[in-house]
Amino acid sequence: MHLIMITPAQPGSKAGNRATAERWETLLESAGHSVDVVTEYHGEPCDAFIALHAWRSVDAIRHFGETWPEKPLIVALTGTDIYQHQHEYPEDTRYSMGAADALIGLHDLVAHDIPAGLASKLVTLYQSAEGPEAFPAPQADLTKESFGACVIGHLRDEKDSLRAAYAARLLPKDSKVQVFCAGRAHNDAWHNKAEREMAENPRFHWLGELDKTRTRQLMANSQLMVISSVMEGGANVVSEACRAGLPVLASDIPGNVGLLGRDYAGYFPVGDEQALAGLLQHAETEPGFLESLKAQVGNLAERFLPEKEQASLEQALHLAMQRCSQGR
Repeated sequence: MHLIMITPAQPGSKAGNRATAERWETLLESAGHSVDVVTEYHGEPCDAFIALHAWRSVDAIRHFGETWPEKPLIVALTGTDIYQHQHEYPEDTRYSMGAADALIGLHDLVAHDIPAGLASKLVTLYQSAEGPEAFPAPQADLTKESFGACVIGHLRDEKDSLRAAYAARLLPKDSKVQVFCAGRAHNDAWHNKAEREMAENPRFHWLGELDKTRTRQLMANSQLMVISSVMEGGANVVSEACRAGLPVLASDIPGNVGLLGRDYAGYFPVGDEQALAGLLQHAETEPGFLESLKAQVGNLAERFLPEKEQASLEQALHLAMQRCSQGR
């Protein structure tokens, strides 16, 4: 099939939507499809249309539906679609959801957070990641000096990006916890907050935006990862951590619970640096706790294999074609 996939993220962007689009392009082409990834749509013909982001792609979704009403449409739901835009911009976001022949959700709990009538066209897809063989060896001198907690993602409100830094301030003086944050500041306000936190907090290190190689080295050097987001559609860094065997401390939001499972032992209440500090101290001082988290993410690793993500994409295509042929 010839597929057109639209993403709001420009080529070269480190945004999650761009990484997802490029990974899906690779998986779909390896399955025999041809894929054009675009950031604007002008009515070009295709066998099926895939839109990443219900709200941001609404104009393209409308244009496709008006130009090719008999062709299947797949819409992938992001965290901001589900937990922000469908409430702030309900007309456009829910138009895209309703127009889709198939919806892609990135964690187990998406069905609970979208209109009930849409559940029948929802496919759950777990974003994949490469395994531990793709990661470098830890830099031993760094791992001996500190207990590293990495935070990976652009600095913005939805990520609550400095929560681990605030938690680190609360740790005992003899703690070796160091927080390493990798990501570009979303705006000047976030840039200034990160710079100020670095100046005031000796446990916090903002590394800026890193390429894939340096990000993987950071993960290899870390004892755990902190994901403190207020909202997530299903973060790919969770997939990467599980495949790499890197324990995770995560805010207890649906996007994290829907990937790690309700029985995961590393949750803290969203926005609660006191609780996060307690988990950090527990992980640093109780090897058995850290090993239990490592075992849990290791048991989840097979959920995030590329071949399973590819199968879910094919499932979404099949469902969209089937519903389209039946007149939706």
